[in-house]
Amino acid sequence: MKRYNVTGMSCAACSARVEKAVASVEGVTLCSVNLLTNSMNVEGTAEASAVIAAVTDAGYGASLQTEGNDRPTSAKPNTPEDKDTSALKGRLFSSLAFLAILMYVSMGHVMWGFPLPSALAENPLAIALLQMLLAAIVMIINQKFFINGTKGVLHGAPNMDTLVAMGSGASFAYSTYVLFAMTASQIAGDTEAVIHGLHDLYFESAAMILTLITVGKTLEARAKGKTTDALASLMNLAPKTATLLKDGAETVVPIENVRKGDLFLVRPGEQIPVDAVVTEGHSAVNESALTGESIPVDKTAGDSVSSGTLNESGVLICEATRVGEDTTLSQIIRMVSDASATKAPIAKIADKVSGIFVPTVIGIAILTLSIWLIAGETIGFALARAISVLVISCPCALGLATPVAIMVGTGKGAKNGILFKTATSLEETGRVKTVVLDKTGTITSGKPTVVSVHPEAITENELLSYAYTLEKNSEHPLAKAILAKAEECGLKAEPVTDFEIFPGGGLSACAQGEMLFGGNLKFIEKQATVSDSLKTKAEMLAEEGKTPLFFAKGEQILGMIAVADVIKEDSPAAIRELQKMGIRVVMLTGDNERTAAAIGKEVGVDEVIAGVLPDGKEAVIRGLCEKGKVAMVGDGINDAPALTRADIGIAIGAGTDIAIDAADVVLMKSRLSDVPAAIRLSRATLRNIHENLFWAFFYNIIGIPLAAGAWYPLFKIKLSPMFGAAAMSLSSFCVVSNALRLNFAKIHSKKQKQNHIQTEEKNMEKTMKIKGMMCKHCEARVKACLEALPEVSEAVVNHKKNSAVVTLNAEIADEVLAKTVSDQGYEVLSVK
Repeated sequence: MKRYNVTGMSCAACSARVEKAVASVEGVTLCSVNLLTNSMNVEGTAEASAVIAAVTDAGYGASLQTEGNDRPTSAKPNTPEDKDTSALKGRLFSSLAFLAILMYVSMGHVMWGFPLPSALAENPLAIALLQMLLAAIVMIINQKFFINGTKGVLHGAPNMDTLVAMGSGASFAYSTYVLFAMTASQIAGDTEAVIHGLHDLYFESAAMILTLITVGKTLEARAKGKTTDALASLMNLAPKTATLLKDGAETVVPIENVRKGDLFLVRPGEQIPVDAVVTEGHSAVNESALTGESIPVDKTAGDSVSSGTLNESGVLICEATRVGEDTTLSQIIRMVSDASATKAPIAKIADKVSGIFVPTVIGIAILTLSIWLIAGETIGFALARAISVLVISCPCALGLATPVAIMVGTGKGAKNGILFKTATSLEETGRVKTVVLDKTGTITSGKPTVVSVHPEAITENELLSYAYTLEKNSEHPLAKAILAKAEECGLKAEPVTDFEIFPGGGLSACAQGEMLFGGNLKFIEKQATVSDSLKTKAEMLAEEGKTPLFFAKGEQILGMIAVADVIKEDSPAAIRELQKMGIRVVMLTGDNERTAAAIGKEVGVDEVIAGVLPDGKEAVIRGLCEKGKVAMVGDGINDAPALTRADIGIAIGAGTDIAIDAADVVLMKSRLSDVPAAIRLSRATLRNIHENLFWAFFYNIIGIPLAAGAWYPLFKIKLSPMFGAAAMSLSSFCVVSNALRLNFAKIHSKKQKQNHIQTEEKNMEKTMKIKGMMCKHCEARVKACLEALPEVSEAVVNHKKNSAVVTLNAEIADEVLAKTVSDQGYEVLSVK
């Protein structure tokens, strides 16, 4: 897909004209023009030169966007809040200055008797001539309406500028005719006719129409600028420089000069310049700009960091892994920008109307003029009605109804870590009837964890020590869970020999002259006798979806350790919320039916489909799609076929893997609770689009007959051209302002927010692994020194586990905590 900048468009009729012209170019398979961002997306094999030529022939300008100009680092990319807005303001203030004088002369003096110099007050022709000169100046200031309007007519595509130019020009032309008639009356000596002629002049209308439309355009441009605040703030996150380390020297270079594999230094308070892996150092990194999470994340050697995040404490040395357009931040910016540049299906309604809108309005204006003249009204009355029709009609409101809501909706989503790839995905997400959830990594954490330890005639730590010794050489995910638990408890593994793996059963090894065995029940029963009570516990754990692992030393059973992929804290609440929204929730997993049923029951899904391989998930989704729109939520990699087959694919747990081609929506925070939030945002956006379209159609359906004088015969209601221009100038502004209300939409429930706050409070804990504590006196000493720090509210120290759990009331660097304990003569192994 290629993206172009388009210049010269003023309304929906313009965008429809450009779209039609480009769509007719050979090789173009899809063309989407966005009036809000003045951009165009083109798919197909057509050459850029052919596309640009088609736009030029249609009367507009176009240029191919490149990496250098499609995502500028300035605050307002591709929005009206730039030099065009400054020009609008200049035109507006100049027009207002001359219009004020014109209104004083035409309305103030002629209608209400405001004073004028005697040379003017006693000369009606001089007053009329002054009005003509002032109106002409305002028309010259706003000549862009006439230039663009004329170009539109010459290219067979009249637009909003054509309507404005015709309305203002007709007022000026008729008033000029009246002025010449006044001169004829002056020569004939008919003073009364000359004075009466002043009341038939529409010079102030000619100037007022242009000025009011310019007021509306200025307000509209300012409102449009606000719709891209989220995108602008993302772009402002992009660092400008990086401190490279080469041959031991520090060199500050522009961000464009950083290459993959370069080493760079990040000091406290500086932004991470590109995606990288930490090679040295330890720090807390604030990732709220990308994920929305306010609690900093601890980073140490081997951890990944992302461009645009903020280093808050220690010095980090990192190796660049993704640079330029490949960084996470750049991909987020591209995703939000591309989504706002695409069209939602609902926009097709407005597009069809916009294509014929202006010619239809011109026809109605001519018909209005003719009918009133035939009805016997004066030419002034008939012309005023026709001009009112021209200036009250607003194709802009129709053209902006959808894109402004899409822009604000995608921006709102980006601020909350919900990224919609296209306008279609933003519209369709709210229409899903069934949400299918993958289990591992979506409902659960995706990381096996030790959930309980059941020793037989030994202590828990002794059982963990034996298991640690045996499992240390294993690469199995369940073994890693045991290793993590043992290391958390500060245990040590003994050296082993004769290590052997028995696929599907377990493993064995020799430690200190004794054979150790570990594995499932069937495997262990061949080595040792397992008590009935332990078997019963194992069956109960299995029913709960947990995996029991048995361990033995020689023929002696040591005990059992239960490992499980734990459910994420927010999963049950998120599923209940989806169900309250009228959505059916299905869990789809490759796990065995017993484990899946246990997890499904715990989180409360409506249906569990288990034992399905990745290629079979696609078939399940296809079947569900026959019953209504389906959203598939998965990790975006193993579930790619299902994500593609679903009406909406939602990738959760993406993190730095933001560019998952299979997904339509990406959840940056890796929280299941963002699924109902995404659906709420989609529904709010769709509702806002409906409101905008209703207002745009309703405004024109009511306004045009009123301007044409349809109610005059019955109720004597007529609309002056000036009020028509004022209404038109405000219509687009109202549509854009209504879209901005989406920024205040509440997409998370109160319970979710409370849970999130509780989670954050919970995260204000740090666990320290401390070596050297031998007794209760050591515990008391460490506890006292830690609680002496003002940032520490409580420290729970356990010399047996070699740990200290520190509860914080404010942020504090890990280095400070470590130094505080080290000064007491103990060794700090880690702070997490």
